[in-house]
Amino acid sequence: MPRLFKIRSKKAGLPPGSLVHIGEKKLEKVKISAIEYSEMYCHEREVSNIGECFPIKNDQTTTWITICGIHNVENIENVGKFANIHPLLLEDIMNTDHRPKIEDFEDYIFIVLKLLTFNETDKRIEAEQISLILGKNYVISFQEKESDVFNPVRERIKNGKGRVKKMGADYLAYTLLDAIVDGYFVVLEKQGEYIEAIEEELITNPSIETLKKIHTVRSEMLLLRKSVWPLRDVVNMMRKGEFPLVRSIIHVYLRDVYDHTIHIMDTIETFRDMATGMLDIYLSSVSNKMNEVMKVLTLIATIFIPLTFISGIYGMNFKYLPELDWRWGYFAVLTGMGIMGISMVVYFRKKKWI
Repeated sequence: MPRLFKIRSKKAGLPPGSLVHIGEKKLEKVKISAIEYSEMYCHEREVSNIGECFPIKNDQTTTWITICGIHNVENIENVGKFANIHPLLLEDIMNTDHRPKIEDFEDYIFIVLKLLTFNETDKRIEAEQISLILGKNYVISFQEKESDVFNPVRERIKNGKGRVKKMGADYLAYTLLDAIVDGYFVVLEKQGEYIEAIEEELITNPSIETLKKIHTVRSEMLLLRKSVWPLRDVVNMMRKGEFPLVRSIIHVYLRDVYDHTIHIMDTIETFRDMATGMLDIYLSSVSNKMNEVMKVLTLIATIFIPLTFISGIYGMNFKYLPELDWRWGYFAVLTGMGIMGISMVVYFRKKKWI
């Protein structure tokens, strides 16, 4: 459960706005890069500190600053100083346990998202928090670690493909949001294949390992729902025109993202129902298997009960048993017991009990 609930005790007793990293340190060294671009211009650079990024921020170009690694308190403080960001917002950036949300600070918009990837080795979904700050002509993205989710956007900017170089910072924020949502479809596709494999195993050879896999899937669905459900509200607020920094021309694109989130939620609910159904099937399969075993044991016991009764009679140590002096008595009793057993088996088969 550490992916669903993270330890917050280290912040207990600290005043509001205290910068404490909550979550796993996923990157040793913070990496900062910046792209400054306009319709006819593009320049990308890597910088050693956030202060080098802001001189390039001007009204004629759009600036996208990417910060990979949010565990460094000093670096986050510098972001707050140079961009005039509220201390409570900086605190939220370093807290990776936040649900997706959006907040308007007039001069900028703060957005929290969850980036999800599917680990093919462990068959688990891994979550990373992405924070975005959208200003008039800039976007700052905060990531826990380096990932390739935004590489297609970066390549479109450098190669001049698509609308991103013409549309400004709000369109860039939409593009980053769309890239994250598109990644959810990849995760759901992989998860769907894994669920199908579990269903096949459930039908052919259910075991304790199968039960563990089912519980894992149920846990993954909780993580997905926790990440996507509030994201739908975030996109819905943006597409309704509640934020002045998001122009009306961007709303039509945000409606498309909103439709994607609805589709994703429907798929998640379907997978949750499938996981619940698989658990019921597993319990039924185990119960049926136990019933089959008990059925076989009962039939064997039923066949041997009369045979045991007969052998018990002739095993009594009485001196005067009429058949004891009969030459063929042993063979007659043994034959009778065999006929009785075979007759019961034939009767059971006729009744389709075996």
